[in-house]
Amino acid sequence: MEKGFFDIQILLIIVAAAFFFIQVHGFTADSSLGQGNFQQPEENIYIAVSYVDSSGKFRTQKVDSKTLSSSWVWESSIDGNLSQQIIGQIPEKLTEHPMNVTEESVHPPTYYNQPSNPIDPIKLRRLRLREKRKEQRIADLVHMSKDTEMQMQKAAIRRTQEFINTRKSWYSIWRKEYFNPLSDSTLKLMRDQIVMAKVYASVARSTGKLDLYDSLIRRIKESQHATRNANSDSELQESALEQAKAMGYVLSDAKDKLHDGAVITRKLRTMLQSLEDTINTVKKHSTFLVQHAAKTMPKPVHCLSLQLTTDYFMSNNINKEVSNEKLEDPSLYHYAIFSDNVLATSVVVNSTVMNAIEPEKHVFHIVTDKLNFAAMKMWFIAHPLPASVNVENIDEFKWLNSSYCSVLRQLESARIQEYYFKATHPSSLSAGNENLKYRNPKYLSMLNHLRFYMPEVYPKLDKLLFLDDDIVVQKDLTPLWSIDMKGMVNGAVETCKESFHRFDTYLNFSNPLISHNFDPQACGWAFGMNIFDLKEWKKRNITGIYHYWQDSNEDRKLWKLGTLPPGLITFYNLTLPLDRSWHVLGLGYDPAINPSDIENAAVIHYNGNYKPWLDLAFTKYKMYWSRYVNVDNSYIKECYAY
Repeated sequence: MEKGFFDIQILLIIVAAAFFFIQVHGFTADSSLGQGNFQQPEENIYIAVSYVDSSGKFRTQKVDSKTLSSSWVWESSIDGNLSQQIIGQIPEKLTEHPMNVTEESVHPPTYYNQPSNPIDPIKLRRLRLREKRKEQRIADLVHMSKDTEMQMQKAAIRRTQEFINTRKSWYSIWRKEYFNPLSDSTLKLMRDQIVMAKVYASVARSTGKLDLYDSLIRRIKESQHATRNANSDSELQESALEQAKAMGYVLSDAKDKLHDGAVITRKLRTMLQSLEDTINTVKKHSTFLVQHAAKTMPKPVHCLSLQLTTDYFMSNNINKEVSNEKLEDPSLYHYAIFSDNVLATSVVVNSTVMNAIEPEKHVFHIVTDKLNFAAMKMWFIAHPLPASVNVENIDEFKWLNSSYCSVLRQLESARIQEYYFKATHPSSLSAGNENLKYRNPKYLSMLNHLRFYMPEVYPKLDKLLFLDDDIVVQKDLTPLWSIDMKGMVNGAVETCKESFHRFDTYLNFSNPLISHNFDPQACGWAFGMNIFDLKEWKKRNITGIYHYWQDSNEDRKLWKLGTLPPGLITFYNLTLPLDRSWHVLGLGYDPAINPSDIENAAVIHYNGNYKPWLDLAFTKYKMYWSRYVNVDNSYIKECYAY
């Protein structure tokens, strides 16, 4: 042990002596050189170390300069005569100054002391390099172009946004619950205790151990009271921990008296089955209520329609009709909107006009039903725009009758009427029922299916942009009219991502009529913003194709209901994919859409149940729609004041 200690001392002294020699002779390591350069002197240099060991004997040690690492560099900062200050001869007490450095092959042994305040060559070289880099950076910044500066700023912002400041250890599968300050271990424990207590209470009652049963029931009630409405440990009552301990003692006693693996397993399975049945029932009711809330007209929107209708019939103003020249001028930008929602339609028109470069060249063709025609008409009379707006009543389209239209003919069927309009129908809330949303009569509404009759509604137009009433326009849409359709009829944004939203999602490929005519992996697309080439539409008889497939699906064996499945079939191999930035979907059902996608989109679509005019809407998405609602409008103020 003692010998090893002195060996270490010797090694340290050798290293110190080497460093001392370097300071004197300018023999340094260049850290700035990647490989290290060694300029070997012509003659060997020895480093001599003398010391007194633990026994008091005088000893020496030599190191050959050739054995040094190649990272050491010989510098000529000191002349050949080694013009350092010679301090003197060997000290009288060698033990007080045990180290000397000599050049035995050049000079007799001479001892040097380290110069006062020496400049470390390594530090000096590093300092010079830092100064050089600093000057270079300053020069680069001075001569930097504006484009480069903007790119650097954007890159820095992007890195900041992508930075995730999380403590990864919290997500380790090996961590203990108590390492997480947000852990709710006590609440979880008490809820688990309640479950097990219910199991043991059931067993105790069935085996006649009524005292234990009463004790378990009492503890269950206490724990339920303590955990009621609590979502974290901080919301528990002060006595919760003591109650958890008391429950633990009762459970331990129950385990000793009642624990039977087979019995406990049966009880847990029974409870699990009961909970699953309850959950399924709640899910069905929840689905029904969500669908009901989504399809019910909110009171303020209904109020708005009533107020506008009243003013329309009481007004003595002469309605300003749009000239027929504008309605049929193919050189203008024509839009089709089919809706019974006045407020939603106003947002679509307002957002389109406000973002248009030349709004006076835009013509809006709005079709609504008889009930909302007066209100829709009055809104655009009371709120004139630089664009042209024409409102029509679908009930005045005399050509749209059951002898020509498949949907109207199907509505006359007693079986269809029973399916849609009778609450006693077996599919209402029974097990294994079809998706409730498809039982909404709106899916057979002619306002929805009118999109398949565009040339009949607008016979003089060549191109038309169809817009749903749950969209918001954020950019000028006129470039869509310049797109080369390449012989296609419909221009739309595709919605398939990996295996989602392909044809097999919407169509029944177990039916040979579907499987023999369509590719199950064909990509789906979206209604809501579609550019239609009406010349090509007529040439390919698109409406006739639609009629054929709609008649074939009278028994709902090819697809459920709605307009997208027949649209996918009707425009199969006739749809031109548009860039995704034209139409971003999902704001009515997906809470995780990338905000940058929304901001950069030309059109955003609130498809789904959570429409922006409903209380169900996602708050973070509602602002994109609300900015186009004039809250200072007298109609809006009056109806939304309730």
